Amino acid sequence: MILLVYEDREYLLAPGETLETDLGVLEVPDDVSPGDTVETHLGTAFKARALRGPDLFAHFERTGAPMMPRDIGLVMGHTGVSGSDRVLDAGTGTGVLSAYLARAGATVVTYETDPDFADVARENMAVAGVEDAVDVRTGDVTEAIDDLCAGDPFDLITLDTRDAPSVIRRAPELLVSGGFVSAYVPFVEGTRNVVETARSAGFQNIETYETIQRTMDIDDRGTRPSTAGVGHTGYLVFARA
Repeated sequence: MILLVYEDREYLLAPGETLETDLGVLEVPDDVSPGDTVETHLGTAFKARALRGPDLFAHFERTGAPMMPRDIGLVMGHTGVSGSDRVLDAGTGTGVLSAYLARAGATVVTYETDPDFADVARENMAVAGVEDAVDVRTGDVTEAIDDLCAGDPFDLITLDTRDAPSVIRRAPELLVSGGFVSAYVPFVEGTRNVVETARSAGFQNIETYETIQRTMDIDDRGTRPSTAGVGHTGYLVFARA
């Protein structure tokens, strides 16, 4: 897949695909490469771009509200996930986090309880080019923990699910020594429950963050924080085995 961009227009297309737009018919060459220019039959020039991580958030098919890039960045920065790491993810949803982790070089096993959501996530992994690195499983991770404990340990566990405390109680059995668990929690009450569970499970370096990010508007009148956008998204709890 490749992005075709003209001003504020972006189309995610496969080589050889044709798309009819109000700017003309866009025929993507089979040998298109990033940096190429592809013109519609009306002469509108689109620039070809490689699909990068931030593009996944914009172009994945959504089954709900995906984790925001600013929260994904916090997960990756605080856990140091990298190539050769094994990740257990619960609450796949759209799959943006799993795709980011896989594109960083990790292999991911992710659980989604909704079969339709899981199907969409598999399609999204193919769009991201990481379908071989992300194993999307349909089911409840809490019902699979015994089997997971019997396999190879994980370097990181990421949780975006209501039953995060149930996984955290067993997480020391699932993680390598020094491995991390990260839980994304929408409400304060759930956050406290996650932290207390991590403490009782013997985790160390337990930290909780809320990421508030402001976009700056810069124009001829001056510069100021934007009045638009979402402030709070969720709380992130990190702990280390």
